[in-house]
Amino acid sequence: MPVDPLVVRARGLWEDLAQVPVSFGPRPGSVDVVVSPRSRLCPRGWVGVVVLGGSAIVTAPTDGVARVVRDALGNLPVEAVVDGVLVQEALPVGRVLGPAALAYVSPANFRPAEAGALTVEQLPAAHPDLRALEQAAGEGDAGEASLDEVTSLAFVVREQGRVVAAAGYRAWPRQTAHVSVLTAPDSRGRGLARVTGTAAVAQALAEGLLPQWRARTPASRRVAGALGFAELGFQLSIEVA
Repeated sequence: MPVDPLVVRARGLWEDLAQVPVSFGPRPGSVDVVVSPRSRLCPRGWVGVVVLGGSAIVTAPTDGVARVVRDALGNLPVEAVVDGVLVQEALPVGRVLGPAALAYVSPANFRPAEAGALTVEQLPAAHPDLRALEQAAGEGDAGEASLDEVTSLAFVVREQGRVVAAAGYRAWPRQTAHVSVLTAPDSRGRGLARVTGTAAVAQALAEGLLPQWRARTPASRRVAGALGFAELGFQLSIEVA
């Protein structure tokens, strides 16, 4: 059975980010564990796990950690290696980040949201009004969105002069656009994330990039789904105690 082209492109991205030769196995359920001290699948010194299209790659910082991970995860089904609860039962874990859903969209499946009466403005990514939005959203939500890392223009909606929603993307390897979306807490639930996200994704697609939406919260995953993104896998980062 042919592999979805989106899965092929997404796998190529994460194989590059592993920083060592590794590939998602052709057999469903395969889990390939490699040693990569400079892996970009996770924070430095952690274990990074990515499942895409039914198989997984795992990076470990040292040979010793890799042996522990292989022994622990080798007995788990592939969908369980990105389950934070099950992984903590199998491994001596310090901290866990995720799991985060990895979603992608093609031009054919993109479902842009109508802006209606809203005006979408463009701002430089370093604009102080974006920093004000991050401050209003709080450290946790701002960190999740990572709006300060976008390399594109930011697409924003204002109300009474204040930026209440913004989206953009950061250029990742393999012509990937990693999408960031953030809405002020008092403006959520009104579709603003869909409107600003639409502008960012449309720009990425126009440039021939692969939009990637990484989300941990149900609300963010719902926005991605509304725009036509398909969840193809998950990412988990593990600090082994």
